[in-house]
Formats: sequence, C-alpha cells, structure tokens
Amino acid sequence: RAPRIYTRTGDAGSARGRRGGGHGTHRGSGGPGPASERLPRAFPKGFSSTFTGERRPKGDQIFEALGATDELSSAIGLAGEFSTEKGHTFVEQLHKVQCMLQDVGSNIATPLSSAREAHLKRTSFSEKPVLELEQWIDSYSEQLPPLRAFILPSGGKSSAALHFSRAVCRRAERCVVPLVQAGEADPNVAKYLNRLSDYLFVLARYAAMKEGKEEKIYVKPEP
Repeated sequence: RAPRIYTRTGDAGSARGRRGGGHGTHRGSGGPGPASERLPRAFPKGFSSTFTGERRPKGDQIFEALGATDELSSAIGLAGEFSTEKGHTFVEQLHKVQCMLQDVGSNIATPLSSAREAHLKRTSFSEKPVLELEQWIDSYSEQLPPLRAFILPSGGKSSAALHFSRAVCRRAERCVVPLVQAGEADPNVAKYLNRLSDYLFVLARYAAMKEGKEEKIYVKPEP
C-alpha cells in the first residue's frame, strides 16, 4: 500500500516531514517535546518538498492538487458523520474512499519526472479502485428513480453534504488533469476522481431517498 503524503513545508504549521505523522498533521501547543518529535527545520518561505525530495514553489500545481484532495477527504468525512447519524450502511464505503484519497495524494506528491523506482513502487495507483467505484455506482443507480430534471444540492444533511463533496471532487479532478497531461501523475488518479464525483452524486440521491427527503429541482425563474 502506498505511503501517506509527507510534504515538507516552510510555514510554522507545516507537516513534520518524512519522519512525522500523516499529511497535514503536526504536534499541538503542548510545549516542546523531545528532539526527535520537534518540527524539522523549515524550508525558505514559499517552498515545499515533494515525496521525491524535489523543492517546488507552494503555488505549484502539485500542491494545488494535494490541497484539493485534502479538502475532498475532509468534506467526505463531514458527509460520513451526517450519514452515520442516520444509520446509512454506505458509511464504510466513504471511509474506504478516504483511505484511497491518501493513496491518490501519495501519487500526486511523487512527480514522475523526479521519481526513482523505489518511489514508484510505494506510490503507484492501479485501476482496481476505479472499477470498484463503477460497481458501487451501478448498484445504487439501479435503486434510484429516473432522473428527469436538474437536481439542486438538497435532500437532507447527508445528501447535501455528499453533493458538496461531489463539487469539491470535481475541483480536485480539474487540479489533477494537468499533472496527468504533463506526465507527472498516473492517469488512474484522474479516472478515480472522475468516477468518484459520479459516485458521490448517486450516493447523495440514494441518501435522500432512504431518508424520505425531497430533492429540490431546478425551476427556471419567470422572466
């Protein structure tokens, strides 16, 4: 399984580098700990490092894609909490998706132009998760009524949160596509995000149906 994302950044709230915890985590304000637990020396402001050790500006497309992927996982986490309160059985799928997004981030953080064989073995991303999403999409789609109008994000908290996750997913996909086109990320990463947005849309509709919530539809305003 691919490693978590470890990018070293130049601000005070940065990740702990390759020696530390998961992506975007750092030790809290409980005072300095042992030397081995302290934050690494920061890079000059405005730069971060990829998993391959390559330093790039923080505005680089790689870090834009990583940030969008992190936001997506957070949005799905919120949707999962709302869905748990309603007893939805698909919550375990959402947790699995969050784990897969860690692998997506690992691949993004390992640009192919500077990756060595050891990096590639740890951060490769296969087509298998894409096929699994397609199976889930088919399963839920078969249980839904036909779609006859444009649906607005609605249908209760679970559904609305899943719609929001879908929108974030589409942005993450837009960030990743240029990396794939430049040969810096695996095409399966973009495919996964593309199918994930469809999955989240179908799941939002399914959640509304199971909760008996009304889906609001687009109505053209009167001129």
